[in-house]
Amino acid sequence: MSIELRKVGDADIPDWVRSLNVGFLRPPEVSKEEIEFRRGNYFPDRTQGAYDDGRWVATFRSFPQELTVVGGARVPADAVTSVTVSPTHRRRGLLSRMMADDLRAAKERGDALATLIAAEYPIYGRYGFGPAAWTTEWHIDVARAALDPRHAGPDDGGRVDFADATEVQELGPALHERFRAGQPGAIDLPDVWWQVQTGAVPLPHVPANQRFHAVYRSASGAIEGLVTYRTTDVWEHMLPQNTLTVDRLAVTTPAAERALWRFVCSIDWVLHIRTGLRAPDDLLPHHLGDPRAARIVQHSDYLWIRPLDIPRLLEARTYPAAGSLVLEVRDEAELAGGRYLLEAGPDGATCTRTDRSADLTLDVGAFASLYLGDESAVRLAALGRVDEKRPGALATAGLLLHTARRPWCPDSF
Repeated sequence: MSIELRKVGDADIPDWVRSLNVGFLRPPEVSKEEIEFRRGNYFPDRTQGAYDDGRWVATFRSFPQELTVVGGARVPADAVTSVTVSPTHRRRGLLSRMMADDLRAAKERGDALATLIAAEYPIYGRYGFGPAAWTTEWHIDVARAALDPRHAGPDDGGRVDFADATEVQELGPALHERFRAGQPGAIDLPDVWWQVQTGAVPLPHVPANQRFHAVYRSASGAIEGLVTYRTTDVWEHMLPQNTLTVDRLAVTTPAAERALWRFVCSIDWVLHIRTGLRAPDDLLPHHLGDPRAARIVQHSDYLWIRPLDIPRLLEARTYPAAGSLVLEVRDEAELAGGRYLLEAGPDGATCTRTDRSADLTLDVGAFASLYLGDESAVRLAALGRVDEKRPGALATAGLLLHTARRPWCPDSF
């Protein structure tokens, strides 16, 4: 019997989720709560898998998403997730077939790009994805942070208060909308995301019931920051040895960022802090009296994008200076390739197909790494990923595309 690739129907969900759990090395048991959650939060025409002899052996789904680009515009994205292939069915082209089907549909829908969080680096480049935003995690040795232990709270007239799950569900979405408006690489978060993170919708692999939440209010009473964290309860010889793990810290002002980091660093009985996944150029160490108290424990690629409509993407973002480039983009899947003239400036940009000679040639994955401003065209040229056809084109690309602050996607999907 041949392996069948097909969409997932309502009756398929329990076995499909079981296969998904096995692929992610989670217990294969599926709770009624998880089945109902999946049933109410999936798109049947965008959820698929491979079926072999009565068993799901591969899983794949996507959903609509918005991605913030440089300058604050939001572009429609095809968010790819729940990708697994059973160890018994590897190297049979199942992922390639599912990915091709999904990307073609996304292109036809008018999505500007596809996004994913890559569990493994080598997999997705062959489908035209490239790493577009990286992430960094720090470990803070609280005793060495050199913060005044007498510090009683924000010194700017603001305040930090605990919030319960209901308050977070009410306050969080509006705060996130303001946050993502100014953060290239950020994504939209549906209401169900907040329900899961606060425990209103319990899932076995989300420790929502262990989380604390605190908000920062400015002197005017405006909510400008939210932190969610967990703690251990470890004592040795009557001495606390606890670690606080930040699950999420999102702010809209520098004052909120400073206040919330000082807050988590001042909680009694906490000796160590894991910051969670932060922006690669995060200011965190500089909020401490001794920046060396924050030690990098993880630095990795995180958000990958797959361009589907290059003119739309280049016209959506902003540019700090005037300039033009002819980019020849190679795309083996024939979804976004071509030669494009970008004419950009602080007042906007146009991007059209052209017959002019190329200034730079690159594959679609290299374009992905350049698009949000994180990577440097000069660096990619040194790696053989970009070819300069006109002298000075690399410098122009750096001037137009590279950004002063790095993009960051704080949320998994």
